Amino acid sequence: MSKPATKALAILEMLQNQRQISGAELAERVGIDRRSLRRYIAALEELGIPITSERGRYGGYRLVPGFKLPPLMFTNEEAAAVALGLLAVRSLRLADTAPAVASAQAKLERVMPPALQSGVQALRATAVLETPEPYWAGHGVTRPALTGELTALALAAQTQHRVRFEYRPPVGEPVWRAFDPYGLVFSHGRWYTIGMCRLRMALRSFRLDRIGQVQETGEAFERPNDFDAAGHLAHSMATLPRPLTLSVLLHTDHATAVRELGRQVGTLTPQDGGGVLLQASTTSYAWFARLLGSTTFDFSACEPPALRDALRAEAERLRRLAER
Repeated sequence: MSKPATKALAILEMLQNQRQISGAELAERVGIDRRSLRRYIAALEELGIPITSERGRYGGYRLVPGFKLPPLMFTNEEAAAVALGLLAVRSLRLADTAPAVASAQAKLERVMPPALQSGVQALRATAVLETPEPYWAGHGVTRPALTGELTALALAAQTQHRVRFEYRPPVGEPVWRAFDPYGLVFSHGRWYTIGMCRLRMALRSFRLDRIGQVQETGEAFERPNDFDAAGHLAHSMATLPRPLTLSVLLHTDHATAVRELGRQVGTLTPQDGGGVLLQASTTSYAWFARLLGSTTFDFSACEPPALRDALRAEAERLRRLAER
């Protein structure tokens, strides 16, 4: 039993099947230490599972007497939210989610009353969620199977347990990393986990499609308070070193700049005199000129001259197309 989610479910099942069980026996049967067990118990309590503990020779853990997991009951709005959520998961097109989505839809519809069932079936049959084309589409790359790694890292982040995994970089041999996962982010068609890399002793972001064999280490860690995983990932991507640098003064407010360009295009700094200074790096000034041309606000290309040349070339291209 190696998956964190499997261990949490195993603990819950043992507590449901036995009136009381000692911490030592519970930890031994699941294959974890006592400290890890306490974290799993705390995680189950956060999910609303009422667990009591008693100290002493004859103490242990047990569910509150009379507690049973309740049947699923949904309002119309909740049923619609669940149905749309399953559609969203299916639209991610991960290799191992399609059968799970279909199975979950069937199970939910079986236990719903007819009025809710018809609405959920209608959404499933008629609603389509358009999502950006995944990065692997059209490139001969097999869709990644991520749900095992996703669940393992999510539970490790929640219970604050260190893991180790095999990481396959773009070039070179796979490397085993010890890692403290702080959070997970889905961005631009990829899943990322963000946390403390024990090899580098620094915050790092890892793509889940390059991660394999997530394993528990039995060690705990403390996650920083109010850590913003999405903000850290956006900043990391915005400041990636690329060969060509540039700065542009955007004649708009910060919120509009973020909405139209995103946080990952570069650093966006509001200016005292008005506008937002965009500082970024790129591999192509021509590409960046097309990006700037797609905005609805004015801007001033500060530097380098090569960016202004790329803007002139893009304007000339559009002029030629307009006169055809």
